[in-house]
Amino acid sequence: MYIKGRCIVSACALLFFQQAMAGGMDCAKAASAVEKAVCADRGLYELDAQMGAAYSKLMKSAPDKTAELKGAQRLWLKTRNQCVENVSCLNQRYRERLESLQTQWIDTLAYLPDEIDRQAMVELQQRIEAASKVDPEFALEKTLGAFTVSLDKTSFAGVPDDDEQTHFPETIPKGVSLDEWKALNASNITGASEMGQTTYTLTDLDGDGLRDLIVETYSGGTGLFWYTETWRGTGSRFTRRGAEAATEPNAETTLFYTNDRGANQAVNWIKVHDRIYAAYRDGAYGVDKVYLLNPLRINHQVPTITVQYGYELNVPRTQANQDNPTAYELTPTVQKALILGLSKIRNTESKNSAPICPIPSSGPGDDDYYSYGASYYAIEPVADFPVIIGDDCFIARLINWFGSYDEKVGLFAQLALRKPGSEEQAQSYTVNGRRHITQVSISIGKAEGGAAN
Repeated sequence: MYIKGRCIVSACALLFFQQAMAGGMDCAKAASAVEKAVCADRGLYELDAQMGAAYSKLMKSAPDKTAELKGAQRLWLKTRNQCVENVSCLNQRYRERLESLQTQWIDTLAYLPDEIDRQAMVELQQRIEAASKVDPEFALEKTLGAFTVSLDKTSFAGVPDDDEQTHFPETIPKGVSLDEWKALNASNITGASEMGQTTYTLTDLDGDGLRDLIVETYSGGTGLFWYTETWRGTGSRFTRRGAEAATEPNAETTLFYTNDRGANQAVNWIKVHDRIYAAYRDGAYGVDKVYLLNPLRINHQVPTITVQYGYELNVPRTQANQDNPTAYELTPTVQKALILGLSKIRNTESKNSAPICPIPSSGPGDDDYYSYGASYYAIEPVADFPVIIGDDCFIARLINWFGSYDEKVGLFAQLALRKPGSEEQAQSYTVNGRRHITQVSISIGKAEGGAAN
């Protein structure tokens, strides 16, 4: 912490924090065991300085909460002082407090949705509900498509190097004005992630007449990730969104990312009530959540439209064998058993408190009967449930690709079956189904998935 003198602790009082000092704690005046321990350890001393700077910055930015902040700091001092000379304990206390102060600081900078944002959220809800009466499968997609804005934009790519990385161009791209080019070069524009191929788009995102910058970087990886950052155009330069809240000069300030493997995410740039939003859709089985992100601000409280679906699931009679692409026909008995098992999903919890299949008196152990087992990260397990074929009980798992839905096929899913206590190879069957919207709700809160920031 930054203080002008040592922190004197008595049984009845704690010294108020003074304005932060650039050099951190004045170790020449250190008297208590805690103060001496902080001064003796460089890491602790640096944490003390960082924490003090964060505290001072927060005090200045939230004058209406001064008394509350001072009270919280006193309580933290009492907790910290219980560590005495324990460096590990002190390190943990300082890091916890620093994280708390930084979170509060970012909250003071974050955008708060106003009445126009609420009206936009309500209008989208009403439009989706109305569209669902005509098209219960694709009402969300058609509504977002109707509001998608055709941006007046200029796009250009980064320049690749021998390591397949891209860098900001050294010559002015077509469609970029001289003033914009000067501002871009003055702004140290980087990619939206440390590695990957980058494209840049100039367009006005806030209606002030100046074009802003969208930076998109494909970094690949196991999730095939795309990262998107935005920079506000001010005339003389571009300012990266969220830079004022970054703890380090090059800290990540991603507006959102999409994961093309292991998630079902997409973004529409839409315009509602004369405001442009990045409408970020995060899908899963039975639900789509759409977050209306302010493209140039920190988003903590986000207008959210939640669309819930019901499914009419079916196990096609014609299946493709997992070891042979040649199609084959299910027997009526097996098909009926699989469909009957699927009908139990709505009453199945994700974690089973009872065994799915009866546990025999001898076998591999109880754990084999409570769950299908581990899943691959790129698929979404929906539910585990029993399927009875003849006299045999199988543990089944319905899996899908995070609610991915196709106009021709509908929901594409699979039903995997294994016999507990057996070494037999698991079997899988194709499942498909048509969806219909059951509810459209709205709320304002934290975004999730790649929109969390």
